[in-house]
Amino acid sequence: MALYMIGDVQGCDVALGRLLDKLAFSPSRDRLILLGDLVNRGPESLLVLRRMSALGDAAACLLGNHDLHLLAVSQGVRKAHRSDTVAGVLAAPDRDALLDWLRHRPLALQERGVLMVHAGVLPQWSAAQTLQLAGEVQRVLRGADWAVFMHQMYGNQPDEWHDGLQGAARWRVIVNALTRLRYCTAEGRMEFDTKSGGIDGAPPGYMPWFDVPGRQTARDVVAFGHWSTLGWIDRPDVISLDTGCVWGGCLSALRLAADARQRELIQVRCPQAQVPGGTA
Repeated sequence: MALYMIGDVQGCDVALGRLLDKLAFSPSRDRLILLGDLVNRGPESLLVLRRMSALGDAAACLLGNHDLHLLAVSQGVRKAHRSDTVAGVLAAPDRDALLDWLRHRPLALQERGVLMVHAGVLPQWSAAQTLQLAGEVQRVLRGADWAVFMHQMYGNQPDEWHDGLQGAARWRVIVNALTRLRYCTAEGRMEFDTKSGGIDGAPPGYMPWFDVPGRQTARDVVAFGHWSTLGWIDRPDVISLDTGCVWGGCLSALRLAADARQRELIQVRCPQAQVPGGTA
């Protein structure tokens, strides 16, 4: 069985279809893990959700910030942005089934020795703690009162982790780290205003979360998407797979293997769906 991780699709279903064809993907034989942001900005969010939900156990899809945004818009918690392209999902006859499927997706996974998240992991968190904390929020999103949490989910505070955090404040930090994080301080204080920089674009006092000295996941392999200006990164401890499909870059898949030297990067070029500069 081949296992592939795929970066941010963001509603680019034609590119996703071409990538799966290039992989010769077979749901009876292979498995996909999408690293979040299935929807929004690209032209075919509805088709992406239908394609992925139909694959059943052959595909696992992490929740990204755009996926959570769609859920929030569906509940009237957020207004659609000018650059959003999720109206087709909200007007679809199978809307409720697709949204229900989406809110049951995980926020973190670990398979074949790789910890997978959409955005980042705070330096205080081990891989085991990351999965545990993701599970806390997953249970809320899958529960009967999930829409109530949607009203409490947004905000930049608290901007750092404390073990004593409880309730909505605790879950907000978890969501922000796993779906929005790019830069933080050495102590793990998160920064959300800088969205277009790369590794060297951190504001003073901050650094990419994966370059924090002594972070607890330094001996793990962490794969993530979310950060298209980073592009493809393949380090012993970090794999970055958002290669800017929606901006006219590539949609990328990585075939995982027990030996890291046997990993294989497969890409397809994507037509530009939006011009950079929108809300991330």
